[in-house]
Amino acid sequence: MNKKLIKLFLRLAISIGFLSAVADRFGIWSKEVAVWGNWDSFLSYTELINPWFPKTLIPTVAILATAAEISLAIFLIIGFKTELFAKLSGFLLLIFALSMTFSTGIKGPLDFSVFTASAGAFALSLMKEKYLESDNLILKTEK
Repeated sequence: MNKKLIKLFLRLAISIGFLSAVADRFGIWSKEVAVWGNWDSFLSYTELINPWFPKTLIPTVAILATAAEISLAIFLIIGFKTELFAKLSGFLLLIFALSMTFSTGIKGPLDFSVFTASAGAFALSLMKEKYLESDNLILKTEK
């Protein structure tokens, strides 16, 4: 398979994964497939996997995680500073995977492929050749 298509596939897969999780916590997915299904359930889960944060900070942690996922997804989709935002995605996913591991055990992050998604994001950050990325379009217009 072409390296450019693999890079595009990684960008889209990571982005859509983030957006799917965000959609779930806002109740957009049907109840048959939803993990959380609503914001309150997501807050409870955020508290479960972040027991070291005071309960009063859990809403802030949830909002920051959601904002990060939306922002990272958008930047990866449009291909803006892909290497940077892929690396940040890798760290966010790794933090999520480790939080899940230390609070609920290793099975959850393995079943949900969170470590795999993190590794994929880090791999994406190493792919330097541009393909359908806004950076590439901006650089072409500046020449």
